[in-house]
Amino acid sequence: MAIESMTGFGRGEVSDEDFTLTVEIKSVNHRYRDIRWRMSSIFNSIEMELKNQLVSNFKRGSFDISVNYKKAEGASKIDDLDMEKIEDFIKLMKEASEKSGVAINFSPTDFLRNEFFVERDEKQEEKMQNLAKKAFSLAIESLRESRRSEGQKMQSVLLSHRNEYVKHFQKIKDKTDTFQKNVEEKLKKRFAEYADQVKVEESRFLQEIVFYLEKIDVHEEINRIEGHLEKLDQLLSQSGEVGRQIDFLIQELNRETNTIGSKSSSGETSDAVVNMKVQLEKIREQGLNIE
Repeated sequence: MAIESMTGFGRGEVSDEDFTLTVEIKSVNHRYRDIRWRMSSIFNSIEMELKNQLVSNFKRGSFDISVNYKKAEGASKIDDLDMEKIEDFIKLMKEASEKSGVAINFSPTDFLRNEFFVERDEKQEEKMQNLAKKAFSLAIESLRESRRSEGQKMQSVLLSHRNEYVKHFQKIKDKTDTFQKNVEEKLKKRFAEYADQVKVEESRFLQEIVFYLEKIDVHEEINRIEGHLEKLDQLLSQSGEVGRQIDFLIQELNRETNTIGSKSSSGETSDAVVNMKVQLEKIREQGLNIE
């Protein structure tokens, strides 16, 4: 199981002795689901069926779908010409020429326009619709494979950013206890320096130190970040609609990271926080393409 991208392309083609039906589906990221069609009115009656098939396979994305058909190789367009329409047209043009005295010329290729072809009957349209359904199913599978492939690439990139985040996060974890001890020692040293000049009750001063150390303690934020990272790892190994959940987790990680930065006065910690936020932003940008 792996995450799927919302970006992909699928194509399906089916032929019989008369026609070749081609369906192409292009998808890009979208907050919800948006579907746009480009196809002949012949397929209007099966649009809802095709849409339901798409919806059952994909939860999010913007989809551009085109359904095209053409004469199969070896089939002649001439066979579909309506000779009665052509004869009526020639007769009408001849009469118009005689009345106006203006010569009206036309070539055989002029009759290859749609209005000179035999109108399709219901059986022929049903046959084309069945071909379209088969081509659509092939396009759906092709698109799913494309989105999976893109998802695998994204998963690798996301994990690299996640690991880079953890590398800087580990620096903060390693320094947390040492940082608090150093702060405590500095405060006590400063108290000793001014003890003779300023009358301060030692017990009261020690209480203030404890209060200050509690304010700069980041163990709670560290525990939350570790929990969020564990959940992120789970999502990155799942399929389905996980994009929104990843986006929410990145917001939470960013909040905890900012809190650590605001509590620390250490230059090394501040640098680590900046680097962590850079990686979170990269994950967020990539996450916009996840279904």
